[in-house]
Amino acid sequence: MGIRAKNRKIYTVLILVCVVGFWLFENFYTPSTYSTTEAQVISNGFPQELYPSSSTGEIVHHSYFSLSYKEPFEQAEWVAYELKEEHLTYDDRKRPYFIEDPWVKSKSADWRNYKGSGYDRGHLCPAGDRRFSEMAYNETFYTSNISPQDREFNAGIWNRLEMKVRSWAKNYNHLYVITGGILEDGLEEIGQEDVDVPKYFYKVIAKKRTNEWDVLGFIIPNKEQSRPLQNFTVPIDQIEKRTGIDFFEKMDEREQAEIEGEVYSRNWEF
Repeated sequence: MGIRAKNRKIYTVLILVCVVGFWLFENFYTPSTYSTTEAQVISNGFPQELYPSSSTGEIVHHSYFSLSYKEPFEQAEWVAYELKEEHLTYDDRKRPYFIEDPWVKSKSADWRNYKGSGYDRGHLCPAGDRRFSEMAYNETFYTSNISPQDREFNAGIWNRLEMKVRSWAKNYNHLYVITGGILEDGLEEIGQEDVDVPKYFYKVIAKKRTNEWDVLGFIIPNKEQSRPLQNFTVPIDQIEKRTGIDFFEKMDEREQAEIEGEVYSRNWEF
């Protein structure tokens, strides 16, 4: 066999090895993890009766929050978590890398999709709410917990709302939060995986008062806003219409109707 023919054979074998290696990487590679497997999560504190519906059925329970991942939009349609007064510590945590969520079966989007896009990797469950534990803090850096946010929005009104939620947790001791972007057709997309950029974000906050639930909802455009937070409160019914999500679906229908039809901001101290 001539040298050229031998070299061609070697190159062919190398190419085949590379192709097979790439296929194995894409199909069987599991990224590193910050937390225990979903099967080991007994409870992360979020009540069953408050869970929203999932349009995809891909619900992932982490140790300190849960989410419903929507693969066509490459992000969660909702993230749900418990927030107690005792969670709000000032522990100094080293900021970890963003990594893919190993428990999302369809694989969550790579953080590089955001690189050079002009959008922030906006946390849905805030890292600042999870400083009480290294695992809790690191979990918030799964890419399943981020969504493209306008930088001024992320640092502005969205941050102000997160701080308001923390102040409520201090005042009322115990909150439950559900949040995400409004995922709809025709959105701008970024990165190689076409991560959709929501035009609006929502947040639903619930607290128990005696035997009743106090619930407050927000819809805010994904741009900085100068108006007060109260101007963005909406009935939960409106968030359901915009998102297609049934909030508190396991709750009694009569109770749902009572808390979802109107804005009860009088039960919240602004």
